Amino acid sequence: MQLTTRFGWLCLALGCAVLPVRSAVLPDDRADMMYHYYDGGGTKVTGPALLVRKDFAEQVSMYASAYTDTISGASIDVVTTASPYKEKRDERGLGIDYLHRNTLMGLSYTNSSERDYTANTVSASVAHEVFDGLTTLSLGYVVGHDQVGKTGTAFQEDVNRYQYKLGVAQVFTKSFLMNLEYEGVLEEGYLNSPYRAARLQGLLVPERYPGTRDSHAVALRAVKGFESSTEPGQLVSSLHLGYRYFSDTWTIKAHTAEVSYERRLNTRWLIEPRYRYYRQTAASFYADNFMTEMTYMARDKELSAFNSHSLGAKAAYSLFEQRLGLDRATLNFSYDYAKFSYDNFTDTRSGKAYEFDANIFQVFLSAWY
Repeated sequence: MQLTTRFGWLCLALGCAVLPVRSAVLPDDRADMMYHYYDGGGTKVTGPALLVRKDFAEQVSMYASAYTDTISGASIDVVTTASPYKEKRDERGLGIDYLHRNTLMGLSYTNSSERDYTANTVSASVAHEVFDGLTTLSLGYVVGHDQVGKTGTAFQEDVNRYQYKLGVAQVFTKSFLMNLEYEGVLEEGYLNSPYRAARLQGLLVPERYPGTRDSHAVALRAVKGFESSTEPGQLVSSLHLGYRYFSDTWTIKAHTAEVSYERRLNTRWLIEPRYRYYRQTAASFYADNFMTEMTYMARDKELSAFNSHSLGAKAAYSLFEQRLGLDRATLNFSYDYAKFSYDNFTDTRSGKAYEFDANIFQVFLSAWY
């Protein structure tokens, strides 16, 4: 099952993190080990992940990452058109950042593979500080070349993606900053799944998608810090707000709103409750059940009109400082409960509008050295 793009979208859709503002300093030397778990809509995804980063000569930082998904289940698409499946996806990545004065440049490569889908992605980025570091301008470019297959057949098609990013981050005060980002994506090739089918007057027929898709997104994020009542000048909590608008040439329009509150309880505990709301309209060639044959026909629930709510929290516990040859180490937990409700996608087993719940859990160990 072509899970690379689906679960990449899912991670983004659930708002797992608000991207920090990049500044002209190299990232910290650190290592992260994570275990992730997803259970929702008849699908389970579990597996480990590892990221290791190290700098050299105070100007270069290199990192390597590994990520594994073990996927099993019978989602609504599988239940109605295919049989339950088991799949494994492996992802490997390498990257390098170079710091020159107040400019940080990055280059990375990622390869993801499973039985019927491979993805190769190259990305480049530049972040430049101006006005004494109060403003950061950023540019990014990503190229992806994927191959879509179908298990047990000779079917194989290509997908090419080109992503452009622009951003500006502004520090207004020591406790308030904002970040504005634009993202444009151009896709071409085989953009649907060989496993799904559309419904034409109740009968299953192969889906047919356009060969191109252009999308645009604008996101605005703000962070406000709050000082300690007993220690003036020391920030102990922060409020994070975010909004993102998305539109594409398939006539999908989407709105995302996020809010989280980060609070340091003591010297060891940091907690962050969060909420996210997502709403989108349907693609122009989507229908739950087509009455007449059309040039393009899709019944992917992710192209229908739906909304989702996600409520969760993450917590970080400081294990120690200056021990075992490490500067410090933290143990982190993250949990989100999400509910998806579809306006015009019917569960053919019940005849009712489809909806499902999902539980997303992560636990990871971070060490700085």
